Amino acid sequence: MLLRSIRATALMATLLPVAGAAAQDLSRYPDWKGQWERIGDARWDIGKPRLAQDAPLTAEYEARLKASIAEQIAGGPGNDLMYKCIPPGMPRMMLGYNPLEFVVTRSLTYVALEHMGQVRRIFTDGRDWPSAIEPTYVGYSIGSWIGAHGSGRYDALTVETRGLKGPRAFDSSGLPLHDDGETIVKETIHLDAADTDVLRDDITTFDHALTRPWTVTRSFRRAKAPVWVEHVCAADNHHVELNNENYFLNADGRLMPTKRDQPPPDLRYFARPPN
Repeated sequence: MLLRSIRATALMATLLPVAGAAAQDLSRYPDWKGQWERIGDARWDIGKPRLAQDAPLTAEYEARLKASIAEQIAGGPGNDLMYKCIPPGMPRMMLGYNPLEFVVTRSLTYVALEHMGQVRRIFTDGRDWPSAIEPTYVGYSIGSWIGAHGSGRYDALTVETRGLKGPRAFDSSGLPLHDDGETIVKETIHLDAADTDVLRDDITTFDHALTRPWTVTRSFRRAKAPVWVEHVCAADNHHVELNNENYFLNADGRLMPTKRDQPPPDLRYFARPPN
């Protein structure tokens, strides 16, 4: 028992300085505490019209975008698959449909989004890329803190995200990303120099649907009176997909078409009501 007690005391003595160092290290990180609400609407490029954002798309993917817009005008979903609760993934999740929160630690920064309950993990422990990445909608993110010059605090977090699965779009217009799943997203996240209650995320997307990397800046404002809500997509989703056709379930429990001249679903296996 005495030997066990001595070992426990020695272990605590070893850990206590590390814990103190960890607390001291956190003072070097920027203050991103609180709830962050999106500034502006849900267009990917906030400075351009929703259906004319001048995305640098290849001819093939420009045609896909035009087809998506035409289908949406007719009442369909186009390339926007969030209607059936497929999560937006990266980079679209950083539009901030619902408020988001940053939790900063020395080795890992969490980005928690109320929208569909998505959570990003940004590893800042100096690791290299794994030999294989299981594709996910949020992807695998590695980051580095930069700055820490005059004030002693880091200025920004640079992030690279790989290992993304699809299908995904930039926003509700159906702006497409490539089918090959080789998207790479690079970000620089930082507080605004003039207003520390504004957070900027400079996002550059590298994707084979694009003729060049595409950079936009998304911004967020720190909420003065945060109210956290739970967003569960499936809880109030009235869309029903049958044989690749999207229908809408109205308040009476009846299926409605979502676009002009849409064929009804095939009911061959259901008993017909008497005339």
